[in-house]
Amino acid sequence: MEVNTERDNGTLIAKAEGRVDGSNAREFEEALDSAITQHEDGQAVIVDFEGLSYISSAGLRVILLTARTLRKQDKEFVVCSLSDPIREVFEISGFDKIIPVYATRSEALAAVGG
Repeated sequence: MEVNTERDNGTLIAKAEGRVDGSNAREFEEALDSAITQHEDGQAVIVDFEGLSYISSAGLRVILLTARTLRKQDKEFVVCSLSDPIREVFEISGFDKIIPVYATRSEALAAVGG
């Protein structure tokens, strides 16, 4: 699992790659928290799952906690580029009703005003 970050007009984009499961969910959470802390001036965070091959319930928990934290800070949080299996996990768990999901990074950026 790896998380790379970049900025696009005040929007933080965190690109997750590999697998997120119980063995590395804490690392995933720390990587997201660190990136968000360093980006306190921004108003939106996008997690790009294009390179993610698997996410477990532990990974979903990290996404939910991140969404709650950002909501308390009045920041937008969206995800994009989910593969079909990961999109299915989001739909079955109901996360797609809680967190906006976009097909592409460009759609996510347009939605958050980036």
